[in-house]
Amino acid sequence: MSDNVRLRGGRHVIPPSQNVAACAVAVPRRGLAREISRRGLCSRSQATAAIRAGRVCVDGRRIRDPEQPCDRHARIKLDGQSVLSSERVYLALNKPRGLLTTARDEHGRDTVYALLADAGLPWLAPVGRLDKASEGLLLLTNDSAWAAALIDPARHVPKIYRVQVRGVPDATALARMRIGISDNGEHLAMREVVLLQSGGRTAWLECVLDEGRNRHLRRLLAALGFDVLRLLRVAIGPQLLGDLPRGAWRKLDSGEVTALAAAAGFTASRARAVSSASAGRRFPAAAVPARARSSARSGVSGAR
Repeated sequence: MSDNVRLRGGRHVIPPSQNVAACAVAVPRRGLAREISRRGLCSRSQATAAIRAGRVCVDGRRIRDPEQPCDRHARIKLDGQSVLSSERVYLALNKPRGLLTTARDEHGRDTVYALLADAGLPWLAPVGRLDKASEGLLLLTNDSAWAAALIDPARHVPKIYRVQVRGVPDATALARMRIGISDNGEHLAMREVVLLQSGGRTAWLECVLDEGRNRHLRRLLAALGFDVLRLLRVAIGPQLLGDLPRGAWRKLDSGEVTALAAAAGFTASRARAVSSASAGRRFPAAAVPARARSSARSGVSGAR
């Protein structure tokens, strides 16, 4: 028997010094850029640029490789300032049309971050995207693992949209939306779709997606002959847009953060409990805004 293994009560026992070493090896390691992003300082791409520019030191050594393995205990400095884990922040924002969902636009166009200016918030990333012409519920956070779970298509977190289209789909067209189409090698379909109301020339649909490809709804509806006049996201999993004013934002409370994590299966026992309690429940409803109802009655007067 090895001298490094002692018997105690008939069992093999590893000395404490070896236990400590084994625990150290088990500490999760990730690329340096990802670790900086995980701590909530900036995006991974911004961290990558800073590392390659020679602005980052780890445990006193300057590192230029964004993929350099690093663990959560590493002492990281950017421009001489320690990079510490930020308080986790989770926001719901009602995105207006005309703003891009990006931190910086090379053409100088307005982005959703203009709505957060001077708020004293840490760096936040959008959870998924809404294109420039779309509006409604957008989540932002500096918790990258929570965000990744919500947008992972394998987790099937439903997103609910209210969509105004030109034309009125009949039952056959609605069925085709559920079956889906192939577009540029991608299958585009809706998990569910309901005709809410029509005004002769236009209609409002409630559409549910549990995966989101680039311009998913616009491409699918256009292929079936329905131009999108207005597109609002009204829910992500259990989180409703509610009465949050256009252009406004608020912090999510701990219960909302936990419920979204559970919807994505991000927690263990708590997620299973919430999922089983809500099984079979209808997707949350949200009222069509007054302007939307007016637009549906009068054609496309409210759409741009």
